[in-house]
Amino acid sequence: MTALTRNELLKMLLKKKMLLILFFLLIFVSLFSYGQQYAYERNLEQFEAETGEELPDWRDLADRRLDDLESRRANESIPENVRTSFDREIQQLTYFIENDINPITPTAFSFNTEFAEQGIVLFIPLLVIILAADLVSGEFSNRTVKILLTRAVPRWKILLSKFLALFMMTTILVFLVAVLSTLVSFLFFGEWGINEPVLTGFTLSEGTLMSDSTILISRWRYTILIYSLVWFVSIVIASITLMVSVLVDSSSSAIGILMAALIGGQFLQFFLADWELVQYFFVTNLDLPRYLTGSFQPVEGMTLTFSILTLAVWAVLSLIIGFVQFSRRDVLV
Repeated sequence: MTALTRNELLKMLLKKKMLLILFFLLIFVSLFSYGQQYAYERNLEQFEAETGEELPDWRDLADRRLDDLESRRANESIPENVRTSFDREIQQLTYFIENDINPITPTAFSFNTEFAEQGIVLFIPLLVIILAADLVSGEFSNRTVKILLTRAVPRWKILLSKFLALFMMTTILVFLVAVLSTLVSFLFFGEWGINEPVLTGFTLSEGTLMSDSTILISRWRYTILIYSLVWFVSIVIASITLMVSVLVDSSSSAIGILMAALIGGQFLQFFLADWELVQYFFVTNLDLPRYLTGSFQPVEGMTLTFSILTLAVWAVLSLIIGFVQFSRRDVLV
């Protein structure tokens, strides 16, 4: 098993797609870092132009953000669900101001958590899909599956070695996302922010933001918490991708199916939020980090525990289906 897993790891590392993944990651991290730094500098310039003061206190910027949110909230043409999200952000920002917690000034560690929170629904799953889509289907499309199966090794061991290699590579990928987003953003912001306080543990109750169970932790602890959730989601996506890769003969078909599921799931969540079955679809449950801020509840009654259990069931069922299908599948190529 060790030799099989090592062989699969080498095959994944030597493929050009790893360079493609790193390229996409660097481009997006750089663009988002630049965009956040540009927006922050524009806020400073605007504040200086209006008040004549330099280097304003973060509370002044937070007050301006609060005024902007309240102004946008008053626009009756905005959909109700968008206004609800504004309400939650207003409540959070008010809490931060009242409790002297700075949520405004960008730092490297605040950026890496924000990047993970924004990317966990689509961008990071896309990277995992690119990594895993050809794991089995590529063997069929490249006509190498017969050579693979002629080894005196049970099929389940072959697929298990692929999954273990994928598990390791997915873990490495999440680690690279954390490291690159931190290092690249530091070049723009010049501040690490590793020990700044972070308030987490907000909950929603009938649309109202509750702060009774909030706790104050350091930024690096919060980063570990966020990327633990990102890692879990990535392993779930990897398991589902492995199943799809077993079921189809083409890597492009596997990528297309999974991308359609990710994008289609967002539409289901947006347009059919009242449909009870939507809460059991894996895409609806991907945005785990936002539960920690109390700004996310795709379907009324859903919780962090519910989403974690739902995703775990999807991962286990995907692996079972993948192993059963791979063991029984006829090879005609």
